[in-house]
Amino acid sequence: QVHVVESGGGLVQPGGSLRLSCVASGSISSILSMGWYRQAPGNQRDLVARVYSSGTTNTADSVKGRFTISRDNAKNTLYLQMNSLKPEDTAVYSCNAVGIQSTTRGIYDIWGQGTQVTVSS
Repeated sequence: QVHVVESGGGLVQPGGSLRLSCVASGSISSILSMGWYRQAPGNQRDLVARVYSSGTTNTADSVKGRFTISRDNAKNTLYLQMNSLKPEDTAVYSCNAVGIQSTTRGIYDIWGQGTQVTVSS
């Protein structure tokens, strides 16, 4: 089994910052990519940013220049540094990890429970 757990959400004023963390654990042989997605009420879940094992990143235009994705491979941990937050960034932020299991050698594609980010004055 592979699990991912997010943390770091909360309430912040417009213009403020938050850093989200996502830790992957369990039967992990390798992590091919990890990403952050967000879903606001009534909306679909959208990509925020994703990082691949090659180091390549993919970031949504709506957050470019404000959000930075990074990964600590030694800790199997993904981060999302969010600066200059806006009310429209309010959403549940979820972490996704894709990789190879150490036990079955099969592919896992795992989602966390999500963490709420609310930007409001």
